[in-house]
Amino acid sequence: MKKIYKLKGLDCANCATKIENQINKIKGIESASISFITGRMVIEYSEENIEEIFKQIKKAIKRQEPDMKLEEI
Repeated sequence: MKKIYKLKGLDCANCATKIENQINKIKGIESASISFITGRMVIEYSEENIEEIFKQIKKAIKRQEPDMKLEEI
């Protein structure tokens, strides 16, 4: 499954790279790509254990950008 999110409050390209790397390590994530310029994140993931995947994504984001918000497009 594929989803696209708008990232509100993403402060720097370095943080975007760190978040992207952390998300790509989550079990169930097939691919994750974050564009600092457009402020978007595209993720592809397996449909198994969706709740746990998104819990881990939010945790990875909070570590780097505590004030950042995800908005599904």
